[in-house]
Amino acid sequence: MRFLLVVDLVMILNILSVHGQMTVAEKSDFTSTFTHAEVMSFINELTAASPFVRLDTLAMSVEGKLVPLLVMGDPLPAGPEDLKTDDRLVVYIQANIHAGEVEGKEASLMLARDLLKAHDPDYFRNLIILICPNLNPDGNDQISTRNRTNQNGPINGVGVRQNGQMLDLNRDAMKVETPEMRGVITQVFNRWDPALTVDCHTTNGSYHEEAVTFNWMVNPNGDRNLINYMRDELCPAVSRRLKTVYGVDNIFYGEFIDFRDYSKGWESYASEPRYFVNYVGIRNRLGILNENYVYADYKTRVLGCYGLLRSILDYSAENRATISELIRAADDAMILRNSDPVSADSFALEYEARPTPEMVTIHAYEVAPNPEPNVWPYFIRTDKKVTVTIPFFADLYPIKSIFFPFGYALTIQDQGILDLLRTHGISFSRLEDSTTWQVESFSISELKPAERLNQGHYTNRVQGEYTAAKKSFTPGTIYIPTAQPLGKLAAYLLEPQSDDSMLLWNFFDRYLVPQWGRGYLPYPVYRIIE
Repeated sequence: MRFLLVVDLVMILNILSVHGQMTVAEKSDFTSTFTHAEVMSFINELTAASPFVRLDTLAMSVEGKLVPLLVMGDPLPAGPEDLKTDDRLVVYIQANIHAGEVEGKEASLMLARDLLKAHDPDYFRNLIILICPNLNPDGNDQISTRNRTNQNGPINGVGVRQNGQMLDLNRDAMKVETPEMRGVITQVFNRWDPALTVDCHTTNGSYHEEAVTFNWMVNPNGDRNLINYMRDELCPAVSRRLKTVYGVDNIFYGEFIDFRDYSKGWESYASEPRYFVNYVGIRNRLGILNENYVYADYKTRVLGCYGLLRSILDYSAENRATISELIRAADDAMILRNSDPVSADSFALEYEARPTPEMVTIHAYEVAPNPEPNVWPYFIRTDKKVTVTIPFFADLYPIKSIFFPFGYALTIQDQGILDLLRTHGISFSRLEDSTTWQVESFSISELKPAERLNQGHYTNRVQGEYTAAKKSFTPGTIYIPTAQPLGKLAAYLLEPQSDDSMLLWNFFDRYLVPQWGRGYLPYPVYRIIE
């Protein structure tokens, strides 16, 4: 199969050929991928050869493997405290969250090598670059040719999706039950506060010629100005640069709504903040999801991912001031929101996808039903090509919202809940005196667990209604203000009917029903509404 990823091989391979140190993909002629030990050996060579890179520890995996974090810059910051007097933009690149999806691991280490060797002043004058090339070392080292057999290479095998706890790291951004995701949040986001994050994956699904796809954070509870900037400015500019400078054809990430009728549109999905890039958006930061096309050959995917990462860094270096100002404005809006609340200031409980202002053009293949019934994939590619320009359903807007409160009062002293708030970096305090607030309390009318386990949880779905009243709260009650940069994240965790709440993930289960009798106890989180 020939892909439109006409990577400018002469240009990219010339860049790579001037550097002696080679990745496993390069040394094996793109038939193999790094083991974790090989990742660490490669990193140690980088740090030994350059004063502009340092190895930090992001986390320790369940199996005791160090999860590496490369910090790059000139001057190289000693730590996040240096950022107080440093106006460079922090960019975080993350790969191998799913350890069968390996091209980001290879491409990010190629990138680190090349940036350090070339010592591009535009990058290091404007950016501090953080790279975690192997977030899932335990899954990575289960390399086998039996994993991801639908994927077009590397022929010597890849790792597995889950971590050492049998959990999906890209479903853990809200509940934070894995050491790897805890490390990302506490060691990267709470310390370095990256303005822009890239998360590298390999996709499945629709058949098309473009071998590199990417998209922005889409959850509508994120800052709308940031979402629109990604949609209208940053991502289109990166797409153009990726094509014109690096010779890589690309499209925004999605799937056909209907494989039998492409005209119905192309849709983005997976919008909850449990998915890491959407979590980034809820924190008022810029997030890019990279999904390299599974049916493209391995070399094409690696080089295409490399071109995408360089395109993103190019744009970030050139537009550092604009990005910094947009993020500052988003944080300020949250911090100052209580001084000028409006009725439109709401939190989306349910939302729908609408077309973006611009359609997308996709160089697709027609499909036919799989001759084996009820066997995935349900449709298979034919050799007939078709180019379609169709609506892109990636703008999510609320269809059910609730007034965004001034804060929350938590009336239980549960260390698991408080630890999760601390892990996310959410500010809260304990009342020193009795306090009376006008609040809304949530009364549960129905609580149902899912029929099937999801990441070790029978997740909850709850129905109920709010009642407004004045209520006195005793000393020790936990007060979580929403006038803070992470106010939307706090709301997402504490609103009982949000689609990624702590109630959904069972943190409140023991507090919702009485020991004897029927019915439900009041939800122990109160919305402060005045």
